[in-house]
Amino acid sequence: MSPLLGLVTVLMARPRRALLLVGVAGAAAGAATAGPVAGVLLACYGVLGTRAALRGRAVRHAARDHRRRLDQLCGLAADLRAGLPVPEPDDRPDRLAQLTRAAVRLADRTGAPLAELLERIEADARAVDRGLAAATAQAAGARATALLLAALPAGGIGLGYGIGADPLTVLLHTPVGAVSAVTAAALQTGGLLWAERLGRVSDGHGR
Repeated sequence: MSPLLGLVTVLMARPRRALLLVGVAGAAAGAATAGPVAGVLLACYGVLGTRAALRGRAVRHAARDHRRRLDQLCGLAADLRAGLPVPEPDDRPDRLAQLTRAAVRLADRTGAPLAELLERIEADARAVDRGLAAATAQAAGARATALLLAALPAGGIGLGYGIGADPLTVLLHTPVGAVSAVTAAALQTGGLLWAERLGRVSDGHGR
């Protein structure tokens, strides 16, 4: 493993440290190249972008792990129907593991067919997943709108250059421009976080 890949792996495992590092690096790079306002903006947008990447990676990893465990649950039910012994349930704190442990205890105490209980848990979890997928699809439009609105300032800067102005000089090196740029970054950050909160869909499994 190369040193760079190792560093990326460590930072992915510690998102707060990664965000802090990106913020400090962005502030230093922006301040060194274009002044303090650029440092603030680069740190802000760098942290936002890194946070979105980390959250997306965590969600994809959790979804893959959840699907794998559902497949394992289905295989366990098939093994039980084939007469294999009941394995020890894992000690994870999520809802799927809790239901599995509860099913094992119920089967031990009452003699209920464990394979049927596990199949019912799996079917319920997959039904919940389908509902969550539909809810996520419904929320995708709102998230896309928020991202489009967040990108509009970049389009305005490009339009300014297109008509012969120099908007970055105004934004980065004049008092009025600096206040406007920092205020815009703060409002964008607040808007994106609020849109993320409104569009967040609980996974329903305790992941």
